[in-house]
Amino acid sequence: GALADRLTAGLAQRRQNKLYRQRLTLQSAQGPVVRVGNKEYLNFCSNDYLGLAAHPQVVAAFQRAANCYGVGSGASHLVCGHSAMHQQLEEALAEFTGRPRALLFSSGYMANIGILASLLQRGDHVFEDRLNHASLLDGGLHSGARFRRFGHGDVAGLERKLGAADGVKLVVVDGVFSMDGDTAPLPELAASCARHDAWLMVDDAHGFGVMGSRGAGSTEVAGLGVSEVPVLMATLGKALGTGGAFVAGSELLVESLIQQARTYIYTTALPPALAAASLESLRLLREECWRRDHLANLIQRFRRAAEQLGLPLMPSSSAIQPLLVGDPGKALALSEQLKRGGFLIGAIRPPTVSSGTSRLRITLSAGHSEAQLDRLLEQLDSCWPRA
Repeated sequence: GALADRLTAGLAQRRQNKLYRQRLTLQSAQGPVVRVGNKEYLNFCSNDYLGLAAHPQVVAAFQRAANCYGVGSGASHLVCGHSAMHQQLEEALAEFTGRPRALLFSSGYMANIGILASLLQRGDHVFEDRLNHASLLDGGLHSGARFRRFGHGDVAGLERKLGAADGVKLVVVDGVFSMDGDTAPLPELAASCARHDAWLMVDDAHGFGVMGSRGAGSTEVAGLGVSEVPVLMATLGKALGTGGAFVAGSELLVESLIQQARTYIYTTALPPALAAASLESLRLLREECWRRDHLANLIQRFRRAAEQLGLPLMPSSSAIQPLLVGDPGKALALSEQLKRGGFLIGAIRPPTVSSGTSRLRITLSAGHSEAQLDRLLEQLDSCWPRA
């Protein structure tokens, strides 16, 4: 039939353009070393930035809560799925981020879609950084508001657009950009929003837990509170190593989302045991500052060595260290070559990144040792094509 023909042609086109994606099936927990099939690999493509995804205390907290609360939450938060574990986690996240309230969502994608659809109406204005995550772009497009992108990190360009718009205005950015690893100019963006009566929303999925002396993320580094960033969203499946997401903000924001966010209202709540595991992760994040210190040391060590080797670094000071390749076929070939050498590193290609900017996305974790990082650098040096 017509639909099957279109799907078949689409898959063939992706294969031809070196954009076809395939899943890895892991036979082990997440960690610096993972097992695929019968072989072990050094894992440099996970977002488990603090090495907490398989931490024994986090696993134990999950097991204890599963024994007490079972596995499923049974219903949505508003029906009968909200447990004491969910409540405790929301309160802990609000306190940690320095905001009056926090609200849990099942995933970062659902949080972003729900927040933007709830806050915005037809005739409003939403302004998004060109390199924002797909969930933010989709949420903005689906909200019905007038959707405008501004150049990556271009505060002056945003300022002009804000000045030309009337009514409700929302500016939306990633705190740390997931494919480039760089950080949004949050103080300047907040100042621009203040001048133009706009709200600022920050998706800090890749900054939360990693950045700042306390690990509270990119808004902590920028010194911005709830008045400058009324909508702070972050995920639990990266630095915290668990799953789900939350939004933190005012009483007004959170109560409005509970009443209106379709992706909160019409879905089963996260398992209570996952909330309990996240609480334990949050405790470790707060008490074990060495994780962030060690990660910061690995990032500096990687950048220093990569520069000496002449590798094409991008301007990132985060745990995301992409190496720009350009051509998708070449990025895929490098990723395969590294895999043969025992290293897992993803080749990121369009449409995730723009055409001509395919890259290897290397992610570092507090679980990695200096010796493991040095092995990666040696491997990159030996396989990187030199002009």
